[in-house]
Amino acid sequence: MPCSWAPLDYLSWRETCTALHLYLQIAGKYRLAHTPWLNHSWNATFYVTPRGLTSSPIPDGAGIEILFDLHDHRVVGQNGEGATASFALGPMTVAAFHAAFLQLIAELGGTPVFNGQPNEVPFPVPFAEDDRDRPYDGMAVRRFHQGLIAVDRVFKQFRTGFLGKSSPVHLFWGSFDLAVTRFSGAKAARHGGGIPALPDSVAQEAYDREVSSAGFWPGGGGGVDYPAFYAYAYPAPGGYRAASIKPEAAFWSETLGEFILPYEAVQQAEDPDAALLSFLLSTYEAAATLGHWDRAELECAQGEAGRVRPADPHQPAADPAAADGAVERQDGPAKGRYLLVLDGIEAEMTYSRAGEGLIIIDHTEVPAALRGRKVGERLVRQAVEDARRDGISLIPLCPFAKAQIDRHPEWQDVLRRS
Repeated sequence: MPCSWAPLDYLSWRETCTALHLYLQIAGKYRLAHTPWLNHSWNATFYVTPRGLTSSPIPDGAGIEILFDLHDHRVVGQNGEGATASFALGPMTVAAFHAAFLQLIAELGGTPVFNGQPNEVPFPVPFAEDDRDRPYDGMAVRRFHQGLIAVDRVFKQFRTGFLGKSSPVHLFWGSFDLAVTRFSGAKAARHGGGIPALPDSVAQEAYDREVSSAGFWPGGGGGVDYPAFYAYAYPAPGGYRAASIKPEAAFWSETLGEFILPYEAVQQAEDPDAALLSFLLSTYEAAATLGHWDRAELECAQGEAGRVRPADPHQPAADPAAADGAVERQDGPAKGRYLLVLDGIEAEMTYSRAGEGLIIIDHTEVPAALRGRKVGERLVRQAVEDARRDGISLIPLCPFAKAQIDRHPEWQDVLRRS
């Protein structure tokens, strides 16, 4: 049984949330100082586990791993020689946590030396000097962790539908968000930086390639005082903010410059996993289609990334680009669609008639399970072939159909010429 989606209310635990954020920054800064650099700061992140958040092994001393146990509310460290050390999470100051963490690393034979200044928070106070008393709401922390497990599950499912460069599903302790990012492979314009308490060079390296990124944070940033999912593209292609995004509760935030989906809308949906997956897919598709990513080369069906099936010596090699269904056209006096059914799953491309001899392609829908099989390309190809046969012209208003025709100059003879 998948982990259920816990109700989350940021305002009821925001002081605890802020404290947990700063505690993770301390552990994260230790990891950053002692782990070899990996592009886009991936060497410094944390990962969701059934008990909390882990650093994974840090090459310091005999090798040290830090676990924030969010069930028993302890910080637990262990090293490669079998030693363990821990201390309790509870009401305390950031300075007290910092001192306890230094002691834990020393007990494990590590080197407790790292930068002592917070990042990506307003009015940062050095950890060792932050003597403000902080509360600790253990029940709220456990609900947050339960939510992270559910989000992590769906993010990892989404990640399987991509063959190109993709980040792990990981938690950035600077911005305190669980994130997953896809890359087109193309270089991006130099990022302007300007992130509070973060060197511009870090942001510029993080965004030196075109990305479509999505994530989850517990709330408190950019005027969003509730837990929410976000999605953005860098650089954002023309028309991105006006793209049709699912589910209906998602919206474009002018303040943040990204799409937002309240966590509550997912948590209360009839199928929360499907609701979140629709947000991840639709925001990525908007970025990739409008940004002219090579989707045919970068995508695959969900769960198929990197999978190699054993060959059957008694069967001829199959063409992975070939689909085994036939494209059906359902034509009406004003509207119609192209339909392709594979493995019982429907993909469609809809169109409208606009006067004599003109068809407008307005939408293409290929379910995640059919991605990577060039289903959308087959739908567009059939429309092109029909247009040639019938002597009509096409206007591809659908971004996906337009991208397909842009990639195939031999299809462009059917486009309406102004």
